[in-house]
Amino acid sequence: MTQQQLDAVVEKVSKEFAALYGSEPEGVWQAPGRVNLIGEHTDYNDGFVLPVALPQAARLAVARRADGVVRLHSAQGAGGTVEFTLDSLRPGSVPGWGAYLAGALWVLREQGHALSGLDLHLDSDVPTGAGLSSSAALECALLLACDELFGLGIDRPTLARLAQRSENDYVGAPVGVMDQTASLCCAEGAALFLDTRDLSQRQVPLDLAGAGLALLVVDTRVEHGHADGEYRHRRSGCERAARLLGVPALRDVEDVDAALAALADDEEAQRLARHVLTENDRVREAVRLLDAGEFRALGPVLTAGHASQRDDFRISCPQSDLVVETALAQGALGARQTGGGFGGCVIVLTTPDLAPAIAEAVTSAFASHAWNAPTSFLATPAPGARRVAPTAE
Repeated sequence: MTQQQLDAVVEKVSKEFAALYGSEPEGVWQAPGRVNLIGEHTDYNDGFVLPVALPQAARLAVARRADGVVRLHSAQGAGGTVEFTLDSLRPGSVPGWGAYLAGALWVLREQGHALSGLDLHLDSDVPTGAGLSSSAALECALLLACDELFGLGIDRPTLARLAQRSENDYVGAPVGVMDQTASLCCAEGAALFLDTRDLSQRQVPLDLAGAGLALLVVDTRVEHGHADGEYRHRRSGCERAARLLGVPALRDVEDVDAALAALADDEEAQRLARHVLTENDRVREAVRLLDAGEFRALGPVLTAGHASQRDDFRISCPQSDLVVETALAQGALGARQTGGGFGGCVIVLTTPDLAPAIAEAVTSAFASHAWNAPTSFLATPAPGARRVAPTAE
């Protein structure tokens, strides 16, 4: 998105806010969605991840109130304005999309931060249900806005932990901390190499265009849900595997072969552990390749990651598998499902000239199965969450 396009979006959001509430917002904050290059389901195992922020973002116009009332409105939502008081916030008290914003406010109050009421208007172009962290974008935009408006002085890694807690304890989704940290901490033109145990991080330059490459994101339009039983089951299985191995988390396993042998009597725990342990290795290998400028060699790493999701973690779906197979058959360097799984998006590492043909071939393949037509776009590493209006002089 160009600066001119961003200015137009900010002006639209501000005007809609004024029409809704009869006054101008104090500011507009945005937080991006993300794609994860590699490192799925490693974050709640204290492992490593490598996400990039997307240009698509949640943009939130905000103004303070003095009466403890919160009013929420979404340009994409139906049903009008959601209204509640800060004192009434309890887990589950606000349903639907508003729960992610309510949870962010709830967790700040649980931490002892004093807030007044708020008027909020949301406009987001992060696809929902696509595994691109649309929910984390909402939480992070509001937490950053509150931090600045109320002078809370919270650093970004801590904001990420608070966003994770709001989703875990208020919404009830057992997610790790990758999505929130990516939304808050990613840098333009880079992938974020993140250790999810201590949130230590490094920006890894990712100039795909300079390397003659492109990252195609294909939305299968198969929606997934983090709060459902399958995601929770995978997490509990990983925790069981760690207990059987006598380690705090799977990240602490040092001898992979010995660990897998020790889990031979628990086939499911062995499969889940094998994915997490090899996925951590794939993240480290991807970082090594990017540091060395060997971008093309990243392709097989991505494809191996998809095979592990499909065969060991078993979180793929027929649509995601077909995207990967079709893209590789069309000459892609690598492809894998990204996000929590059970649908969502697939990323394809390819060259710019091949990207349109790959997208067309995938659409044709879906049509042959009578599936909903997929959508696609090219991803470029974007900045993390920030205030976009008014901007500093």
